[in-house]
Amino acid sequence: MIAAQRNISCMRARQGNEVVVVGSSNTDMVVHAAHLPKPGETILGGEFRTVAGGKGANQAVAAARLGAKVTLIARIGRDDLGDRALAGLQREHINVDHVSRDREARSGVALITVADDGENSITVAPGANASMKPVHVRRAHRAFSGCGPLLVQLETPIDTVTAAVELARRSGMPVILNPAPAQRLPESLLRKVSILTPNETEAELLTGIRVADDASAAQAAEALRASGIATVIITMGARGAFVVAADGARLVPGFKVKTLDTTAAGDVFNAALATALAEGKLLQDAVIFANAAAALSVTRAGAQPSAPRRAEVERLLKSASRQGAMAAAPGRRGSGAPKK
Repeated sequence: MIAAQRNISCMRARQGNEVVVVGSSNTDMVVHAAHLPKPGETILGGEFRTVAGGKGANQAVAAARLGAKVTLIARIGRDDLGDRALAGLQREHINVDHVSRDREARSGVALITVADDGENSITVAPGANASMKPVHVRRAHRAFSGCGPLLVQLETPIDTVTAAVELARRSGMPVILNPAPAQRLPESLLRKVSILTPNETEAELLTGIRVADDASAAQAAEALRASGIATVIITMGARGAFVVAADGARLVPGFKVKTLDTTAAGDVFNAALATALAEGKLLQDAVIFANAAAALSVTRAGAQPSAPRRAEVERLLKSASRQGAMAAAPGRRGSGAPKK
């Protein structure tokens, strides 16, 4: 009853722009190379850079740059990498009151190889991310009092993700789950998700259906919706995003850009989607906005450094509209962030 009352009051208040992100914070150590190494192969790379990363922190930064009021719930080490990560989040005006620090585990690190064609290979040492427990989420219960969505991923323990989802559900918040890195998930968790955003590989792992075209994307999405998820959005790289909801299925095309680095494209997409829905945009418009933000991100190197500002996304959308190339797809429009 309390959650239902809050949902009504949120609709009357015309949804704000608050986004809560629960997830990881890492330092990305990036090497550029001509191609990704095969198993057992040693190759000589080029430029080496250290940049802020981690799916949770990436999504928090991207959402903040797009205009959302972001609270991040995460865990880092008491080390130099943690100090740098915290300072970077504060520079982006993210609420870090619930970023806790582990006295024993080191901050998370990701080793990333980026090939000339923009593809990447990533290995993560979770560090303090792995010590993030449900209790750390529950201590941040006051953050779950707004009308915007919860955005979660899978670089923290699954019981911690579940605790965050359950707290959001009790508070009447819509839940966006980005199921990455890919792993099988219990139906008890999936039933509590409002929007699931797998890429093609993640959708295949969750359903056993290889996603190769629109037909197989629709099949995989419907299989996931059978778990009780209201909306499934399968991100398909440059093609765009395939959306399946109660009002039907449609491909929302992407934007043509020159790809430099795809490292955080999925994180930017999810952050933009959450931001747009927090602002009360229709689902179709939110996906178009997310496609535009992700397209801009792949034109730049790095994870957090690639996240675009709001004005850049608006310019791309206006430019595409003037040229008659606005991402659009047939079918009925959505009705905002689905809630279960």
